[in-house]
Amino acid sequence: MAFTRATGKHRARHRRIRRGVGFAGVATLTAGGAIGTLASPALAADTDAPSARLTGLVQAVAIDDSLAGAIDDQAEAQRAAAERAAAMARAERAAEARAKEVRAAEERAARAAERKRLNAFRLPVAGSYVTTGYRSGGSLWSSGSHSGVDFRAASGTPVVAVGAGTVVEAGWGGSYGYNVVLRMNDGSYTQYGHLSSIGVSAGQTVTAGLRIGLSGATGNATGPHLHFEARTGPEYGSDMDPVAYLRTHGVTI
Repeated sequence: MAFTRATGKHRARHRRIRRGVGFAGVATLTAGGAIGTLASPALAADTDAPSARLTGLVQAVAIDDSLAGAIDDQAEAQRAAAERAAAMARAERAAEARAKEVRAAEERAARAAERKRLNAFRLPVAGSYVTTGYRSGGSLWSSGSHSGVDFRAASGTPVVAVGAGTVVEAGWGGSYGYNVVLRMNDGSYTQYGHLSSIGVSAGQTVTAGLRIGLSGATGNATGPHLHFEARTGPEYGSDMDPVAYLRTHGVTI
């Protein structure tokens, strides 16, 4: 009896071919993302579990939250550092401003002290005293009275300007002998007579205490001393009380 081989659509596929198709399908689904749990057997056992479907998303969210928190922390640290730096800069500027104010105040005080020193008045002969007073009468003076005061001073004793001013006369003054006349900064005049030598010249500016000459007995004098006058003007006859003048300018006499 003869047998006929089955052909056409009723012919079964080769078993090896079916298995190949099956593996190819799984690979295709895996590459496409339909089966995402093949790498994890535990999850592959139950592909319908929520943890299997959401694990990747939860991890991504957790990472995103951690990174955002780190960024926020870093931003806060940078902001705090910037605020500290700004506060330090403000403090430094304030300290510099205070130091500048202190220096300016010290400079002003120093200038004021120097002005006070330069404008201060003093005795024309240090530590001396009046031996002949103002307006004393007698035949020694052509006007009949003393137009100034005499200070005790041995020959060669330093004579100083009683205050700041300008030399308007320095030389021989007749009965005054060698003398110096100063125009003071306040507009008054002072005269220093009977000097043995002169240490300044006309037009020179002087300060209080500057030596202008040495005492002596030149001119109409009976012995070494300093003749001192205070005047309202440069000319003879404009004299005023020298003691009152010096006291008005703060000199103890």
